[in-house]
Amino acid sequence: MSATRYRRFLKLCEEWPRDESKKGRDLGTFLRQRVAGAFREGENTQISDPEKCDQMHESLAHINSNVYKDKFPRAKDSSFTGVTVEECRMLLATGNMQQMDEEKGLWKTLMERFSSKSEDGPPEK
Repeated sequence: MSATRYRRFLKLCEEWPRDESKKGRDLGTFLRQRVAGAFREGENTQISDPEKCDQMHESLAHINSNVYKDKFPRAKDSSFTGVTVEECRMLLATGNMQQMDEEKGLWKTLMERFSSKSEDGPPEK
Protein backbone atom coordinates (compact mmCIF):
# COMPACT_ATOMS: atom_id res chain seq x y z
CA MET A 1 0.00 0.00 0.00
CA SER A 2 2.96 2.38 0.62
CA ALA A 3 3.99 1.98 -3.00
CA THR A 4 0.54 3.14 -4.15
CA ARG A 5 0.65 6.18 -1.88
CA TYR A 6 4.15 7.02 -3.06
CA ARG A 7 3.10 6.81 -6.73
CA ARG A 8 0.02 8.97 -6.07
CA PHE A 9 2.19 11.68 -4.48
CA LEU A 10 4.70 11.47 -7.34
CA LYS A 11 1.88 11.94 -9.84
CA LEU A 12 0.60 14.93 -7.87
CA CYS A 13 4.11 16.45 -7.87
CA GLU A 14 4.33 16.01 -11.65
CA GLU A 15 0.98 17.75 -12.13
CA TRP A 16 1.56 20.55 -9.59
CA PRO A 17 2.71 23.69 -11.40
CA ARG A 18 5.93 25.47 -10.51
CA ASP A 19 5.92 29.24 -10.35
CA GLU A 20 9.31 30.35 -11.62
CA SER A 21 8.59 33.92 -10.51
CA LYS A 22 8.70 32.82 -6.85
CA LYS A 23 12.16 31.31 -6.52
CA GLY A 24 12.63 29.95 -3.01
CA ARG A 25 8.95 30.53 -2.15
CA ASP A 26 7.23 28.33 -4.70
CA LEU A 27 4.59 25.96 -3.36
CA GLY A 28 5.24 23.36 -6.08
CA THR A 29 8.92 23.17 -5.15
CA PHE A 30 8.08 23.05 -1.44
CA LEU A 31 5.64 20.17 -2.08
CA ARG A 32 8.29 18.21 -3.99
CA GLN A 33 10.78 18.66 -1.15
CA ARG A 34 8.25 17.52 1.47
CA VAL A 35 7.29 14.43 -0.56
CA ALA A 36 10.97 13.54 -1.02
CA GLY A 37 11.49 13.90 2.74
CA ALA A 38 8.39 11.92 3.68
CA PHE A 39 9.13 9.08 1.25
CA ARG A 40 12.89 8.75 1.82
CA GLU A 41 12.78 5.06 0.94
CA GLY A 42 10.51 5.53 -2.08
CA GLU A 43 7.94 2.76 -2.46
CA ASN A 44 9.40 0.95 0.57
CA THR A 45 8.67 3.81 2.97
CA GLN A 46 6.60 2.77 5.98
CA ILE A 47 3.76 5.23 6.60
CA SER A 48 3.13 5.76 10.31
CA ASP A 49 -0.35 7.27 9.80
CA PRO A 50 -1.85 6.05 6.51
CA GLU A 51 -5.17 7.81 7.14
CA LYS A 52 -3.47 11.19 7.61
CA CYS A 53 -1.32 10.56 4.54
CA ASP A 54 -4.40 9.83 2.39
CA GLN A 55 -6.19 12.89 3.76
CA MET A 56 -3.18 15.10 2.94
CA HIS A 57 -3.05 13.76 -0.61
CA GLU A 58 -6.76 14.31 -1.13
CA SER A 59 -6.55 17.90 0.16
CA LEU A 60 -3.59 18.73 -2.07
CA ALA A 61 -5.25 17.09 -5.07
CA HIS A 62 -8.37 19.22 -4.51
CA ILE A 63 -6.29 22.39 -4.39
CA ASN A 64 -4.35 21.41 -7.51
CA SER A 65 -7.49 20.65 -9.50
CA ASN A 66 -9.27 23.87 -8.39
CA VAL A 67 -12.14 22.04 -6.71
CA TYR A 68 -12.78 24.90 -4.30
CA LYS A 69 -12.30 27.62 -6.90
CA ASP A 70 -14.97 25.94 -9.03
CA LYS A 71 -17.23 25.17 -6.08
CA PHE A 72 -17.10 28.72 -4.70
CA PRO A 73 -16.68 31.07 -7.67
CA ARG A 74 -15.63 34.63 -6.99
CA ALA A 75 -17.94 37.49 -7.91
CA LYS A 76 -15.00 39.56 -9.16
CA ASP A 77 -11.55 38.79 -10.51
CA SER A 78 -9.91 41.28 -8.16
CA SER A 79 -9.44 41.78 -4.44
CA PHE A 80 -10.98 44.50 -2.29
CA THR A 81 -8.08 46.72 -3.37
CA GLY A 82 -8.98 46.33 -7.04
CA VAL A 83 -5.73 44.46 -7.74
CA THR A 84 -6.19 41.68 -10.30
CA VAL A 85 -4.74 38.17 -10.05
CA GLU A 86 -2.09 38.99 -12.63
CA GLU A 87 -1.11 42.19 -10.81
CA CYS A 88 -0.83 40.22 -7.53
CA ARG A 89 1.30 37.61 -9.26
CA MET A 90 3.58 40.34 -10.58
CA LEU A 91 3.83 42.08 -7.18
CA LEU A 92 4.63 38.82 -5.38
CA ALA A 93 7.34 37.74 -7.82
CA THR A 94 10.64 37.17 -6.02
CA GLY A 95 12.43 39.97 -7.90
CA ASN A 96 9.76 42.49 -6.96
CA MET A 97 9.70 41.32 -3.35
CA GLN A 98 13.48 41.81 -3.12
CA GLN A 99 13.19 45.24 -4.70
CA MET A 100 10.48 46.19 -2.22
CA ASP A 101 12.74 45.09 0.64
CA GLU A 102 15.61 47.21 -0.69
CA GLU A 103 13.77 50.45 -1.24
CA LYS A 104 10.77 52.16 0.27
CA GLY A 105 8.06 51.40 -2.23
CA LEU A 106 4.35 50.99 -2.39
CA TRP A 107 4.41 47.83 -0.26
CA LYS A 108 6.22 49.45 2.67
CA THR A 109 4.07 52.56 2.42
CA LEU A 110 0.93 50.44 2.57
CA MET A 111 2.26 48.35 5.44
CA GLU A 112 3.16 51.46 7.42
CA ARG A 113 -0.20 53.02 6.75
CA PHE A 114 -2.14 49.92 7.82
CA SER A 115 0.05 49.20 10.86
CA SER A 116 -0.22 52.77 12.15
CA LYS A 117 -4.01 52.70 11.82
CA SER A 118 -4.29 49.45 13.74
CA GLU A 119 -2.19 50.91 16.58
CA ASP A 120 -4.26 54.10 16.76
CA GLY A 121 -7.59 52.28 16.89
CA PRO A 122 -10.25 51.82 14.27
CA PRO A 123 -9.84 53.72 10.99
CA GLU A 124 -11.69 56.99 10.61
CA LYS A 125 -14.81 57.09 8.48
